[in-house]
Amino acid sequence: MLTPKQYKLLMFIDNSIKENGACPSYDEMKEAVGIKSKSGIHALIEELIEREFVRKIPHKARALEVLRIPRFKPKDIIEEEKKIKVALQNSSAQIPLYGKIAAGTPIEAIAYENETIPVPFEMVSKGAFYALRIEGESMIEAGIMDGDLAIIKRTETAENGQIVVALVDDNEATLKIFEKKQDEICLVPCNKAYKTQHFHPSQIKIQGVLNGIIRKY
Repeated sequence: MLTPKQYKLLMFIDNSIKENGACPSYDEMKEAVGIKSKSGIHALIEELIEREFVRKIPHKARALEVLRIPRFKPKDIIEEEKKIKVALQNSSAQIPLYGKIAAGTPIEAIAYENETIPVPFEMVSKGAFYALRIEGESMIEAGIMDGDLAIIKRTETAENGQIVVALVDDNEATLKIFEKKQDEICLVPCNKAYKTQHFHPSQIKIQGVLNGIIRKY
């Protein structure tokens, strides 16, 4: 089995070649593995060559080819990844909490500007987000239930098939599937008991796209 530093270097070289089509520099390897000297990196490479995980490509400076990846990760690497995963799960971002939004009949969405909620970082990547409480059952076939907390990414545009927060006639908001046709916008529910709503494009403003759902049991 490889040592943690050997494994880190091997995986870094392999990923760099796959992503960039070229072997990383010694400085990049030093930073990735946490070794200060080039001689330390050179020693690790020689160890990987000796164990037939990589080979040097003839007539190319610092060019390496990855021959194989080990079947098992070093125990220290596994423990490190577990700690990182736990840390991410326990971390959260604060986003604004707005009022209730109808998943049935459109109602006004009220913003409580001073109120926020914690949300896992993985649910709020790049961009601006806010949360809305779902009220109604028109989206239950999409797995969106009454009382759920919808995590919304702010945007003024949407693609067909996306679940959006749509502002109707500047005063009522609803959560529906967005479908834009040549001369109309359709807001489609996910419950056979509800009908699709049809609007002129001038009646609809997109206020966000659904990014995730939080549910308490």
